[in-house]
Amino acid sequence: MLKQRLITALILIPLALYAVFALPLFWFAAAVLLLMTAGAWEWAPLMNVTRRSGRIAYTVFIAAVLALLMWVVPLHKVWQDGELAPVIHWLIVAGCVWWLVAIVLVINYPRSRRVWSRTRSIVGVFGILTLVPAWAGLIAVRSLNYAEQPLFGGFAVLFVLLLVWAADVGAYFAGVKYGRNKLMPAVSPGKTMEGLCGGITLAFVVMMVLAHWLKIPAEQFSGYYITGLVTVIASVFGDLNESMFKRCAGVKDSGSLLPGHGGILDRIDSLTAALPIFTLSYLWFLA
Repeated sequence: MLKQRLITALILIPLALYAVFALPLFWFAAAVLLLMTAGAWEWAPLMNVTRRSGRIAYTVFIAAVLALLMWVVPLHKVWQDGELAPVIHWLIVAGCVWWLVAIVLVINYPRSRRVWSRTRSIVGVFGILTLVPAWAGLIAVRSLNYAEQPLFGGFAVLFVLLLVWAADVGAYFAGVKYGRNKLMPAVSPGKTMEGLCGGITLAFVVMMVLAHWLKIPAEQFSGYYITGLVTVIASVFGDLNESMFKRCAGVKDSGSLLPGHGGILDRIDSLTAALPIFTLSYLWFLA
Protein backbone atom coordinates (compact mmCIF):
# COMPACT_ATOMS: atom_id res chain seq x y z
CA MET A 1 0.00 0.00 0.00
CA LEU A 2 2.75 2.49 0.93
CA LYS A 3 4.61 1.73 -2.31
CA GLN A 4 1.46 2.39 -4.34
CA ARG A 5 0.83 5.62 -2.44
CA LEU A 6 4.37 6.82 -3.13
CA ILE A 7 4.26 5.97 -6.83
CA THR A 8 0.89 7.67 -7.28
CA ALA A 9 2.10 10.72 -5.34
CA LEU A 10 5.24 10.95 -7.51
CA ILE A 11 2.96 11.15 -10.53
CA LEU A 12 0.33 13.48 -9.09
CA ILE A 13 2.63 16.06 -7.49
CA PRO A 14 4.38 17.10 -10.74
CA LEU A 15 0.99 17.24 -12.49
CA ALA A 16 -0.39 19.47 -9.73
CA LEU A 17 2.65 21.76 -9.86
CA TYR A 18 2.43 21.98 -13.65
CA ALA A 19 -1.23 22.95 -13.44
CA VAL A 20 -0.55 25.58 -10.77
CA PHE A 21 2.46 27.24 -12.38
CA ALA A 22 2.35 26.49 -16.12
CA LEU A 23 -1.30 26.66 -17.11
CA PRO A 24 -2.79 30.04 -18.04
CA LEU A 25 -5.43 31.17 -15.56
CA PHE A 26 -8.37 30.15 -17.77
CA TRP A 27 -7.07 26.62 -18.32
CA PHE A 28 -6.17 26.33 -14.67
CA ALA A 29 -9.76 27.24 -13.75
CA ALA A 30 -11.04 24.73 -16.30
CA ALA A 31 -8.78 22.02 -14.86
CA VAL A 32 -10.06 22.75 -11.36
CA LEU A 33 -13.62 22.64 -12.68
CA LEU A 34 -12.94 19.13 -14.03
CA LEU A 35 -11.37 18.14 -10.71
CA MET A 36 -14.41 19.28 -8.74
CA THR A 37 -16.69 17.63 -11.28
CA ALA A 38 -14.87 14.34 -10.68
CA GLY A 39 -15.36 14.97 -6.96
CA ALA A 40 -19.09 15.40 -7.57
CA TRP A 41 -19.23 12.07 -9.42
CA GLU A 42 -17.70 10.38 -6.38
CA TRP A 43 -19.85 12.32 -3.91
CA ALA A 44 -23.11 11.02 -5.40
CA PRO A 45 -22.77 7.51 -3.88
CA LEU A 46 -22.19 9.12 -0.48
CA MET A 47 -25.75 10.44 -0.73
CA ASN A 48 -26.93 6.93 -1.71
CA VAL A 49 -27.34 7.86 -5.35
CA THR A 50 -26.10 4.71 -7.05
CA ARG A 51 -28.00 4.75 -10.34
CA ARG A 52 -25.85 6.00 -13.20
CA SER A 53 -28.47 8.53 -14.31
CA GLY A 54 -28.61 10.05 -10.82
CA ARG A 55 -24.83 10.30 -10.57
CA ILE A 56 -24.65 11.93 -14.00
CA ALA A 57 -27.37 14.42 -13.08
CA TYR A 58 -25.61 15.47 -9.86
CA THR A 59 -22.24 15.70 -11.60
CA VAL A 60 -23.63 17.77 -14.48
CA PHE A 61 -25.35 20.08 -11.98
CA ILE A 62 -22.07 20.79 -10.15
CA ALA A 63 -20.22 21.32 -13.45
CA ALA A 64 -22.96 23.69 -14.65
CA VAL A 65 -22.82 25.72 -11.42
CA LEU A 66 -19.05 26.12 -11.74
CA ALA A 67 -19.26 27.00 -15.44
CA LEU A 68 -21.95 29.58 -14.63
CA LEU A 69 -19.70 31.09 -11.98
CA MET A 70 -16.87 31.42 -14.51
CA TRP A 71 -19.30 33.23 -16.82
CA VAL A 72 -20.81 35.49 -14.15
CA VAL A 73 -17.41 36.41 -12.68
CA PRO A 74 -14.75 36.49 -15.42
CA LEU A 75 -11.37 35.43 -14.10
CA HIS A 76 -9.84 38.87 -14.60
CA LYS A 77 -12.55 40.28 -12.32
CA VAL A 78 -12.17 37.86 -9.42
CA TRP A 79 -10.09 40.55 -7.70
CA GLN A 80 -10.84 44.24 -8.15
CA ASP A 81 -8.76 46.85 -6.30
CA GLY A 82 -7.67 44.27 -3.75
CA GLU A 83 -11.24 43.12 -3.08
CA LEU A 84 -12.80 39.80 -4.03
CA ALA A 85 -15.80 39.85 -6.32
CA PRO A 86 -18.89 39.69 -4.06
CA VAL A 87 -20.12 36.37 -5.52
CA ILE A 88 -16.77 34.68 -4.90
CA HIS A 89 -16.42 36.28 -1.49
CA TRP A 90 -19.80 35.10 -0.25
CA LEU A 91 -19.28 31.63 -1.67
CA ILE A 92 -16.09 31.38 0.36
CA VAL A 93 -17.87 32.68 3.47
CA ALA A 94 -20.62 30.10 2.93
CA GLY A 95 -17.95 27.42 2.63
CA CYS A 96 -16.35 28.49 5.90
CA VAL A 97 -19.73 28.44 7.66
CA TRP A 98 -20.35 24.97 6.28
CA TRP A 99 -17.01 23.74 7.63
CA LEU A 100 -17.87 25.04 11.08
CA VAL A 101 -21.11 23.04 10.86
CA ALA A 102 -19.18 20.03 9.50
CA ILE A 103 -16.79 20.12 12.45
CA VAL A 104 -19.77 19.93 14.81
CA LEU A 105 -21.22 17.02 12.82
CA VAL A 106 -17.90 15.15 12.87
CA ILE A 107 -17.35 15.67 16.61
CA ASN A 108 -20.88 14.47 17.38
CA TYR A 109 -20.89 11.48 15.02
CA PRO A 110 -22.67 9.03 15.06
CA ARG A 111 -25.43 10.96 16.82
CA SER A 112 -25.24 13.69 14.18
CA ARG A 113 -26.11 11.29 11.38
CA ARG A 114 -29.75 11.51 12.44
CA VAL A 115 -29.72 15.06 11.09
CA TRP A 116 -28.90 14.05 7.52
CA SER A 117 -28.67 10.30 6.93
CA ARG A 118 -32.36 9.79 6.04
CA THR A 119 -32.51 12.52 3.38
CA ARG A 120 -30.16 12.22 0.43
CA SER A 121 -30.90 15.78 -0.71
CA ILE A 122 -29.28 17.16 2.47
CA VAL A 123 -26.09 15.23 1.76
CA GLY A 124 -26.30 16.56 -1.81
CA VAL A 125 -26.38 20.13 -0.45
CA PHE A 126 -23.39 19.28 1.75
CA GLY A 127 -21.58 18.17 -1.41
CA ILE A 128 -22.33 21.49 -3.09
CA LEU A 129 -21.07 23.37 -0.03
CA THR A 130 -17.93 21.25 -0.07
CA LEU A 131 -17.01 21.47 -3.75
CA VAL A 132 -18.21 24.87 -4.98
CA PRO A 133 -16.56 27.05 -2.27
CA ALA A 134 -13.37 24.97 -2.66
CA TRP A 135 -13.35 25.87 -6.37
CA ALA A 136 -13.97 29.53 -5.53
CA GLY A 137 -11.19 29.54 -2.94
CA LEU A 138 -8.68 27.94 -5.27
CA ILE A 139 -9.49 30.35 -8.10
CA ALA A 140 -9.31 33.30 -5.71
CA VAL A 141 -5.90 32.26 -4.39
CA ARG A 142 -4.43 31.46 -7.81
CA SER A 143 -5.57 34.78 -9.28
CA LEU A 144 -4.00 36.87 -6.50
CA ASN A 145 -2.03 39.77 -8.08
CA TYR A 146 -2.22 37.91 -11.40
CA ALA A 147 -1.91 41.00 -13.60
CA GLU A 148 1.20 42.30 -11.83
CA GLN A 149 2.83 39.03 -10.71
CA PRO A 150 1.38 36.03 -12.57
CA LEU A 151 3.17 33.52 -10.33
CA PHE A 152 2.30 35.12 -6.98
CA GLY A 153 -0.97 33.25 -6.66
CA GLY A 154 0.74 30.07 -7.76
CA PHE A 155 3.11 30.28 -4.81
CA ALA A 156 0.16 30.99 -2.52
CA VAL A 157 -1.54 27.82 -3.80
CA LEU A 158 1.74 25.95 -3.29
CA PHE A 159 1.81 27.18 0.32
CA VAL A 160 -1.62 25.64 0.94
CA LEU A 161 -0.61 22.42 -0.80
CA LEU A 162 2.58 22.15 1.26
CA LEU A 163 0.65 22.60 4.51
CA VAL A 164 -1.92 19.97 3.55
CA TRP A 165 0.75 17.55 2.34
CA ALA A 166 2.86 18.10 5.45
CA ALA A 167 -0.14 17.51 7.71
CA ASP A 168 -1.00 14.33 5.82
CA VAL A 169 2.57 12.95 5.73
CA GLY A 170 3.30 13.91 9.35
CA ALA A 171 0.06 12.33 10.55
CA TYR A 172 0.68 9.13 8.59
CA PHE A 173 4.20 8.45 9.85
CA ALA A 174 3.62 9.69 13.40
CA GLY A 175 0.47 7.60 13.57
CA VAL A 176 2.24 4.47 12.31
CA LYS A 177 5.17 4.83 14.72
CA TYR A 178 3.58 6.35 17.81
CA GLY A 179 -0.18 6.03 17.38
CA ARG A 180 -1.87 4.70 20.50
CA ASN A 181 -4.84 6.95 21.29
CA LYS A 182 -7.67 7.05 18.75
CA LEU A 183 -8.67 10.49 17.53
CA MET A 184 -12.28 9.82 16.50
CA PRO A 185 -12.73 6.05 16.20
CA ALA A 186 -16.40 6.30 15.25
CA VAL A 187 -15.44 8.39 12.20
CA SER A 188 -12.01 7.07 11.22
CA PRO A 189 -10.58 4.22 13.32
CA GLY A 190 -7.10 4.55 11.86
CA LYS A 191 -6.47 8.14 12.92
CA THR A 192 -4.78 8.85 16.24
CA MET A 193 -4.05 11.82 18.47
CA GLU A 194 -0.34 11.16 17.97
CA GLY A 195 -0.85 11.30 14.21
CA LEU A 196 -2.71 14.60 14.53
CA CYS A 197 0.12 16.08 16.61
CA GLY A 198 2.68 14.77 14.12
CA GLY A 199 0.82 16.33 11.21
CA ILE A 200 0.46 19.71 12.89
CA THR A 201 4.11 19.64 13.97
CA LEU A 202 5.43 18.93 10.48
CA ALA A 203 3.14 21.59 8.99
CA PHE A 204 4.43 24.08 11.58
CA VAL A 205 8.01 23.21 10.64
CA VAL A 206 7.14 23.91 7.00
CA MET A 207 5.67 27.27 8.03
CA MET A 208 8.83 28.19 9.95
CA VAL A 209 11.11 27.22 7.06
CA LEU A 210 9.03 29.20 4.59
CA ALA A 211 8.82 32.20 6.92
CA HIS A 212 12.63 32.27 7.11
CA TRP A 213 13.11 31.66 3.38
CA LEU A 214 10.51 34.24 2.31
CA LYS A 215 11.62 36.71 5.00
CA ILE A 216 8.10 37.25 6.33
CA PRO A 217 8.09 40.61 8.19
CA ALA A 218 7.91 40.30 11.98
CA GLU A 219 4.69 42.33 12.10
CA GLN A 220 2.99 39.69 9.94
CA PHE A 221 4.11 36.70 12.02
CA SER A 222 0.89 36.38 13.99
CA GLY A 223 -1.35 36.59 10.92
CA TYR A 224 0.92 34.24 8.98
CA TYR A 225 0.96 31.53 11.63
CA ILE A 226 -2.74 31.90 12.49
CA THR A 227 -3.62 31.53 8.81
CA GLY A 228 -1.38 28.48 8.46
CA LEU A 229 -2.63 26.83 11.65
CA VAL A 230 -6.35 27.19 10.92
CA THR A 231 -5.70 25.95 7.38
CA VAL A 232 -4.03 22.80 8.72
CA ILE A 233 -6.79 22.15 11.26
CA ALA A 234 -9.40 22.66 8.55
CA SER A 235 -7.60 20.15 6.32
CA VAL A 236 -7.77 17.55 9.11
CA PHE A 237 -11.53 17.99 9.42
CA GLY A 238 -11.92 17.93 5.64
CA ASP A 239 -10.49 14.42 5.72
CA LEU A 240 -12.61 13.41 8.71
CA ASN A 241 -15.73 14.86 7.13
CA GLU A 242 -15.42 12.71 4.04
CA SER A 243 -14.63 9.68 6.24
CA MET A 244 -17.85 10.35 8.15
CA PHE A 245 -19.99 10.32 4.99
CA LYS A 246 -18.17 7.27 3.61
CA ARG A 247 -18.73 5.39 6.85
CA CYS A 248 -22.43 6.23 6.81
CA ALA A 249 -22.67 5.15 3.16
CA GLY A 250 -20.76 1.94 3.89
CA VAL A 251 -17.86 2.56 1.47
CA LYS A 252 -14.11 2.48 2.14
CA ASP A 253 -12.92 4.76 -0.66
CA SER A 254 -14.75 7.30 -2.80
CA GLY A 255 -13.33 5.63 -5.91
CA SER A 256 -10.49 3.52 -7.27
CA LEU A 257 -8.91 5.80 -9.84
CA LEU A 258 -5.74 6.48 -7.83
CA PRO A 259 -3.87 3.33 -6.68
CA GLY A 260 -3.10 3.46 -2.98
CA HIS A 261 -5.15 6.61 -2.52
CA GLY A 262 -8.67 5.65 -3.57
CA GLY A 263 -10.61 8.20 -5.60
CA ILE A 264 -10.23 11.86 -6.52
CA LEU A 265 -12.36 12.89 -3.55
CA ASP A 266 -10.05 10.95 -1.23
CA ARG A 267 -7.15 13.12 -2.44
CA ILE A 268 -8.87 16.49 -2.37
CA ASP A 269 -11.00 16.09 0.78
CA SER A 270 -8.48 17.98 2.92
CA LEU A 271 -8.13 20.72 0.30
CA THR A 272 -11.87 21.27 0.03
CA ALA A 273 -11.82 22.49 3.62
CA ALA A 274 -8.39 24.12 3.61
CA LEU A 275 -8.99 26.38 0.58
CA PRO A 276 -12.00 28.47 1.75
CA ILE A 277 -10.57 28.69 5.27
CA PHE A 278 -7.18 29.80 3.97
CA THR A 279 -8.73 32.36 1.61
CA LEU A 280 -10.88 33.98 4.29
CA SER A 281 -7.98 33.93 6.78
CA TYR A 282 -5.76 35.56 4.16
CA LEU A 283 -8.31 38.33 3.71
CA TRP A 284 -8.57 38.87 7.46
CA PHE A 285 -4.95 38.56 8.55
CA LEU A 286 -2.62 39.07 5.60
CA ALA A 287 -4.26 41.11 2.83
